This record gives sequence, structure tokens and C-alpha cells, in this order.
Amino acid sequence: MGLDLSEADHDRVTAAVAEAEKATDGEIVTIVARRSDAYHDAGLHWAIGVVFLALSAAAAFPQHFRALCSWLLQSWDHEIADWKLLTILLGILILKFLIVRYALAWMPLRMALTPKATKARRVRRRAITLFRAVAQGRTRGRTGVLIYLSLDEHRAEIVADAAINAKVTPEIWGEAMAALIDAVQENRAADGMAEAVRQVGLVLTRHFPASGDNPNELPDRLILL
Repeated sequence: MGLDLSEADHDRVTAAVAEAEKATDGEIVTIVARRSDAYHDAGLHWAIGVVFLALSAAAAFPQHFRALCSWLLQSWDHEIADWKLLTILLGILILKFLIVRYALAWMPLRMALTPKATKARRVRRRAITLFRAVAQGRTRGRTGVLIYLSLDEHRAEIVADAAINAKVTPEIWGEAMAALIDAVQENRAADGMAEAVRQVGLVLTRHFPASGDNPNELPDRLILL
């Protein structure tokens, strides 16, 4: 799924934000990112795991390992010197490490093998970092909300400022989150973002209806990272 959102997609999300903010003092920021992390550590962990698995197999089945060494050396000797065994073992471990490490340089495979819990934590962490940078404390009433979508992980986060958190529990955002993720899975990211904005706007209107003085304090446009 690409980040090649059209100008019409941008306009649709921007219009949804402007419309939602008409009835509330709340401010909504929308951000879409390709992914929230490179997950290099996940690739490294898999490579290290394969090395330990190979080492464990050699320790558990030493006769099989010796037979493998004899085949590799084309040796008819009944006994192979220890240094030869250890050198072959080291070579096998290095080879396995490099094969797995370079295979996981291919991002789709690395993403597929990264645990869902890890991806969830990274998306949440990135959302909070971005919220602090673009929205937290930047409205007079501390009523900013970030809707963050990370495409590769198929995950979204809604992060709200202090005044909103005091009145709205995280579960309230469930419908907006579900609408956004369902649309992303159907390759309709802009539609999902617009619907999430609409539903977040309804929550904000309920708790923070528009007052007489309601300046636009945060950007309405969709931000791509």
C-alpha cells in the first residue's frame, strides 16, 4: 500500500477536519506514515535465534554433526581433529546468521516476522512522539487530538491532550479506530481517515462544544511522513 494519496484524498481529509472542528473547540491533527519503525532489531533477533538453534542442534546430535563434517571434508578418517570441527561449526553459524540477516533485509518479510505486540508498541510510541511535537499543549484549552495511521503495520492510534483525557476514556475512540483500520485494509486510507475524523469530531462536540471564540490553532491538512 503506497503513500501516493491523490490531491483529492488530501482535500477530502482536510475538509473532514474543517467540518468536524466547526462544532467543537477541539482541534484534530491527521498524520499518515509509511511505517513507524525500521524493525532492524527484529531481523537481528531472528538471525541470532537461528545461530543458537544451529548450535543447540550440533550439541544435541554430535554424531550427526561429525558425519556432516566428514561429508564436507570428504574425509574417510574415523576421527576429525577438534579444531576442524570447531572451524566448520563456526563457519556454519556465520553462514546461517548472514543468510537470515540478509533475507530479513527485505522489508515485507521483516514485517511479517515481527511480533504484533512489538509493532503495536512501536506504533503507539511513534504516535505519542508525534503528538508531543505537533499537538500537545498547543491549544489554549489543551483540546488537541492526533489521529495517526501507520500503513505497513495496519495500525492506528488516537492520542489526545490532557483536557480530553480527563473526560474521554480510550475506549470511546474504538469506533473511529475500527472504521479507519477497515478502510485501510480495503486500500481506502483517505476514506478511513475522513470517517475517523468525523467520529472523533462527534466525541469532541459532545464534550467540548464550540464556544464563541474558536480559533483554528492546529493545521487541518493531512500530514504525510
